[in-house]
Amino acid sequence: MTHENHEDKKLLHSMGYAQELARRMSGFSNFAISFSIICILSGGINSFAQATGSIGGAGAGIAWIVGCAISGLFALAMAQIASAYPTAGGLYHWGSILGNRFIGWITAWLNLLGLITVMGAINIGTAFFFQGTFGSLIGMTTDPLHIVLFVVLITALQAVVNHLGIRLTALLTDWSGYLILITTVVLVVALLAFAPSHDWSRLWTFTNYSGEAGGNVFPQSDNMLYLFALCLLLPIYTITGYDASAHTAEETKNAAMSVPKGIVNAVIISSIAGWIMVSAIMIAIPDLAEGAKQGFSVFYLTMSAVLPSWLVTILFLAILVAQFICGLATVTSTSRMLYAFGRDGGVPVFSKQIASVSTRFRTPVIAIWTGAVLEVLFVWLAQTQSVGGTNIYTLTVNATLIFVFLSFAVPIVAGFFAIGTPKWPKQGPWTMGIALYKLVAVLVVLSMALIIFIAIQPPNGQVLWITLAFLALAAIIWFAFENKRFQGPPVGDIIKKKQAEIAAIEAKYGEA
Repeated sequence: MTHENHEDKKLLHSMGYAQELARRMSGFSNFAISFSIICILSGGINSFAQATGSIGGAGAGIAWIVGCAISGLFALAMAQIASAYPTAGGLYHWGSILGNRFIGWITAWLNLLGLITVMGAINIGTAFFFQGTFGSLIGMTTDPLHIVLFVVLITALQAVVNHLGIRLTALLTDWSGYLILITTVVLVVALLAFAPSHDWSRLWTFTNYSGEAGGNVFPQSDNMLYLFALCLLLPIYTITGYDASAHTAEETKNAAMSVPKGIVNAVIISSIAGWIMVSAIMIAIPDLAEGAKQGFSVFYLTMSAVLPSWLVTILFLAILVAQFICGLATVTSTSRMLYAFGRDGGVPVFSKQIASVSTRFRTPVIAIWTGAVLEVLFVWLAQTQSVGGTNIYTLTVNATLIFVFLSFAVPIVAGFFAIGTPKWPKQGPWTMGIALYKLVAVLVVLSMALIIFIAIQPPNGQVLWITLAFLALAAIIWFAFENKRFQGPPVGDIIKKKQAEIAAIEAKYGEA
């Protein structure tokens, strides 16, 4: 065992946990898994119409920057906490340690729902992308049944890859990182080279394309500030998923430094590369007014109108592969969160089974397949609710925004009150300092209010009721059952008592 791995294991033991998962991920692999989930070739393309269907060119040139800055605030605060507490439980552990049992418990369920909905949104987006590019080859349409069946197929494949071990998953996500960057470069160069004109002023020009003028992506409105806020859905949704670096902390070498770097670097590089990409797409649209009218088809039609057909096919294939691996990495993140929550008895039933780790593959196999099944069930339910002017993709995207970012915000706010106190007395090697962390935490709260506001706007009103129903159900379950049953992660003397148990657990696996 290297000195680096020894220190990682020692830190994990100090938090009361055994090294069950194989610590085989490098710092680059930790970055790559978040970079693969963010995947600007997924959210940045599948949700691109939220720019053209609201304020036009400025949706790429200006709103993208603002939205990425908002998402980046969450990433900075999470990186500082992750450096101090690098565990697979991530957000759930942070909420429990910095707050209390209830804060940890509600964070876990918010994060689990967020991960399931983001997995659903990614794979639904991939399904629509496949339908819009190669779907005609197999007779696939936008019929909800076709979309759901496609999601079932790719989710099963993603789960199989995860089942076979973190080494294979890390290899694919490492490769995906290069694929995303290379494809983005080729896409940008090609679009700018073949663009009919280069009207750079588009990128800072605000034009009202709401309602029919924007393909009814958003309802008609004369309030440009309101439309600008709605346009932020594109970058904020795209730049998320970086909690994957935290969820794979127990499989990452030198986690206290690699994890926060992975979070921050994934956000910075994705934000810059994404801005260049969406700006190039916006510039390449032959007629912006006509393009906006196409709604969610604007990207496909622009590619076909501007680029040679052979190049379009190659780029579509590369984008499709990147989107598949994006979903694959999200399965990884979801399963690690479920594993960690089950390890502490957080799942009401079958916690022990969900927390089990395969001695052959060193992966939480049952957690992997449980997450996959829950995602498929969510997609099926979302499909039945896709009525009244919305669709299955926008519904899942907006639900994702609320659940994921709430799960980020809760432990960040808990950290605001805990930092510098006995609850959080020592900072990890990656830190902004106490004062700057507190400032970022305040900005996170303001940003969370904005995210909730834009996520529940028409035609996605169902998201509000989904959120309220979950919060009401969570309150009932906590006070009726979990408050008495759930103990939370190990603390104090419990950690000391678990040391012998830790040694026995690790003896089953040998060196991590």
